[in-house]
Parts: sequence; structure tokens; C-alpha cells
Amino acid sequence: QVQLVESGGGSVQAGGSLRLSCAASGYTGSPYSMGWFRQAPGKEREGVAAFTRDGITTSADSVKGRFTISRDNAKNTLYLQMNSLKPEDKAMYYCAAQSYYLTDWDLLVPLRYNNWGQGTQVTVSS
Repeated sequence: QVQLVESGGGSVQAGGSLRLSCAASGYTGSPYSMGWFRQAPGKEREGVAAFTRDGITTSADSVKGRFTISRDNAKNTLYLQMNSLKPEDKAMYYCAAQSYYLTDWDLLVPLRYNNWGQGTQVTVSS
């Protein structure tokens, strides 16, 4: 199964930007479902952004207009461009994959993914 490694996290000021990367190894080119999730201390893991089956992106209301998910299949890499960061965006960010297409309503549901990276920490100071 594909192995996922996140990178690009760090500490930024509010209003700043970060670009997270998720490198996938063992990628076969199969139509995996992939997305970004985050978890803050004491909070449940939540979906951030993901791709629909037809390649259209979906994202949580809290990040719409600020975060953009993208992918480079040739490099087996998933990205999350985070702009206009807010203190409430502070969390451990994870990428996740499933080896088959998920329905739209499942794309941001953590339980529907069976393959997770180790996460990368994002800290936003005011």
C-alpha cells in the first residue's frame, strides 16, 4: 500500500503562508482518493480538503478561499497551499489515502481513509 510522508509544516505569523507536501511512495497510478486532514489538541480530526473522483476539489468551510489542494501525479505528491493563516489553523496536518474512489460525502471523513502519514505540525502565532 502507498506510504505517505508529510513535510512543509512550521511556525508562521497570522496572515502568512505555508505549503505542505505529501510524498507518496509505492504509488501504482491507481485512482487513489487522497485528502488533507488536521487535528488540534483536544479536538477531533477533521477534513480540510480533498479531491473528488472527477478531480474537482472540495474543502471545509473554515478554509475555503484560503487553502488550495493540488497534486502532481508525475511526482506522486499531494500539496496543500495555505494562505491567510489564522491562529485557529494551528494543528497537526495529515494526508491520507484510500485505494479506491470515495463518494463526495466521504471525502472529508477521516474514518473513510485507511492509510495515513505521520503528520506535520503547523503553528500560527498572532
